[in-house]
Amino acid sequence: MEINNGDAAKELLEAQAHVWNHTLNYITSMSLKCAVQLSIPEIIYNHTKPITLSELVKALSIPQIRSPYVYRLMRILVHSGFFAIGKIHEHLEEGYVLTPSSRLLLKNSVTNLSPFLLMITDPVIVTPFHFMSALFQEIETIPVEAAHGTSLWNYCAQHPEFNKVFNDAMACDANFVTSVIVKECKTIFEGSQSLLDVGGGTGTVARAISAAFPSMRCTVFDLPHVVSNLKGSENIEFVAGDMFKTIPSADIILLKWIMHDWSDEECVKILKKCREAIPSKDKGGKVIIIDIVIQTENGKYESTESQLCFDILMMVCVTGKERTEIEWEKLFLEAGFTSYKITNALGLRSIIEVFP
Repeated sequence: MEINNGDAAKELLEAQAHVWNHTLNYITSMSLKCAVQLSIPEIIYNHTKPITLSELVKALSIPQIRSPYVYRLMRILVHSGFFAIGKIHEHLEEGYVLTPSSRLLLKNSVTNLSPFLLMITDPVIVTPFHFMSALFQEIETIPVEAAHGTSLWNYCAQHPEFNKVFNDAMACDANFVTSVIVKECKTIFEGSQSLLDVGGGTGTVARAISAAFPSMRCTVFDLPHVVSNLKGSENIEFVAGDMFKTIPSADIILLKWIMHDWSDEECVKILKKCREAIPSKDKGGKVIIIDIVIQTENGKYESTESQLCFDILMMVCVTGKERTEIEWEKLFLEAGFTSYKITNALGLRSIIEVFP
């Protein structure tokens, strides 16, 4: 490319920076993973005031000779907004402090997202991205199958260690979501006597809903390898099964982050099973879907980019996709539902109430 003037040179260098930034973005993700594995967010939180580099190195119980590495790790994470620099009151010295983003990585917090970060950056999830070309070369192969020789769900069933990583990630997300739902969106559950959480994993959502609505009977419905060793309680029951074959009856069927895992045809099958399992609308029957509704014209660049990244994640690891409202509506109509309501109350995701 020939450079004719200063503006062209500036444009070229900005383009280069843009390409390099996106080429190297995974380094920020892996640096954040490293910080979580070293428990740096907890160390800073427990220090109760800005922590100096030397104090952080000491708290990490690593040799001082490693101090430059810690500095460089923290430098990129400060630049990325995960940590910040704060003044220490008694001195002019500066130290590291948490930001709202790193507070979401505190392991004992109800809003802890560390398990999700560790799952997304696990080699089991990352490796299939090296096989993305399989999508365009092999008609019946998706990248996760090209990488591991089987579906993600079979891989989880066959590898207990990663199955725990996956379930921990889903449980932490469930904690995050329900902490918002039971406070801000309680009306969607009011008046119902029973709820079935399809693909409810270890029961985190069901427990939170049961605590908020003690009179509601909650059932967690998932695959045998997920619920086989889980024990219920007075208001919570764990049931093993396959949502493509049959779904137990309830007033409300909850599908939290389930539909995006599956193709349109598979989603219609799931929704038809749900419709068979709930009463009529006038008797309180409905399906509640918690999932992404892609919005590319909302002016929120970072949120839209995250939604589109989730869509590519689905393309690589499962047969599903993230959907626009038009695509959701098409599924509901094909499955025999008559109406729906979307509530944008969960950041990247929405609450979709679907009525028979």
